[in-house]
Amino acid sequence: MNVPNRRAQRRAAALMVTALFFAAHTAAAQDTLIARALSLGDAARLASRQSATALEAEYRADQALARVTQERATLLPNLSTNAVESGNTFNTATFGFDLPGLNPSGELIGPVNTLDVRAHLSQTLVDLGALGHVRSARASARASDADAASIAQQAATTAAVAYLETQRGEAHVAARMADSVLADSLVAIAHDQLTAGVGVALDVTRAESQAASVRAQLIAARNERDRARLNLLRALGLPLEAPLQLADSLGELPISDSVPDERAMIDAALQHRPDVRAVSAKLAAAEQSVAATKSERLPSLSAFGNEGYIGTNDGSMLNTYTWGVQLSLPIFDGLHREGRIQEAQAMAKEIDVQRRDLRQQVAIQVHGAVLDLRSAREQLDAARDRLRLSEQAVAQARDRFRAGVSGNLDVITASIDLNSARNLEIDALTAYQSARVSLARAQGAVTSLP
Repeated sequence: MNVPNRRAQRRAAALMVTALFFAAHTAAAQDTLIARALSLGDAARLASRQSATALEAEYRADQALARVTQERATLLPNLSTNAVESGNTFNTATFGFDLPGLNPSGELIGPVNTLDVRAHLSQTLVDLGALGHVRSARASARASDADAASIAQQAATTAAVAYLETQRGEAHVAARMADSVLADSLVAIAHDQLTAGVGVALDVTRAESQAASVRAQLIAARNERDRARLNLLRALGLPLEAPLQLADSLGELPISDSVPDERAMIDAALQHRPDVRAVSAKLAAAEQSVAATKSERLPSLSAFGNEGYIGTNDGSMLNTYTWGVQLSLPIFDGLHREGRIQEAQAMAKEIDVQRRDLRQQVAIQVHGAVLDLRSAREQLDAARDRLRLSEQAVAQARDRFRAGVSGNLDVITASIDLNSARNLEIDALTAYQSARVSLARAQGAVTSLP
């Protein structure tokens, strides 16, 4: 498996997706971004590729992959070269014995100038401990890669939730605008009736007060929507000035009356969720680390050699060489290796506990998401029933008010109830779609959302 190439392909895909949504063109010597409609699934996939947290995790995986190269260097040839020019003087008394023709008390010889040009080569022939550490580094790289995929799923979930919050903000703005239309119509009716002499000033005051209240709610709804859009841009890793267009509204997202088989979803989650694969890979890496440290007790075999030329000047250089085969057997290191083995074994046990707990957590998350999805679906039906009845109540009260049968108090009361019913439907839709995202997150399939 070529991990670097796969990451490069993912990053190229991220750039391609970004280009599909935002294309640069020149206008008035400035670059302007053109936004295309962004769906819920598009937002999740975009965040999984280019959000800050996802990119940081990718770079951590690259670091783990680089450590594999570092560990492998122990098993590969080591070639170097050097040239040394030196001069030395010697005191013959330091030799420890008398030399014929030299002063027994010591005599200075030299300086002796030498030039040594040499190449050095060493190669590990057999080192099971080093080989084990390479395997451990590879297992850690696989764990980091799976962890990066898990973090990408979390980033996708964050973006999906931010997308729903943006849709919720848009829905609140639309609802408040509908309330404003109703409030303005009540003000117009009250003025018309007062002018015709069949109404009272109190009805006008009530209607204008209701209209002012709705305008204040509309201002708050727009602010909520704008803040939600900023959070979505942040989750997508896009500049805050980038234009953003949602592909659909909250009410246009798919709604299903059925829920897939829960047992099958749990089995699929345990098999495909990246965090489950990540913790399994971490356990394999910890176990491999134990095996690698134990392998350090075994003997290692290496070969070495150097060859070069040495002489007093470049006109009197002679070829010299050194070669050898070395067998090393560790005997006792003060129990340092045993301490490392115990530490790695304890870490493996800790990760195994985490894995068992995560598997149980996966089952709970899937079960909880299914419960939330079913509950949200029932709440949505109830909210829509209430909205339908509230709309009927407003229509009936407005007809009575327009006919002069009653004042506008009943209409305003009904419109307030309609306002609450619209909010309830928006909250129910948001809860249902959030449950869909939670279920997808529990299965590790947020980036598969449409």
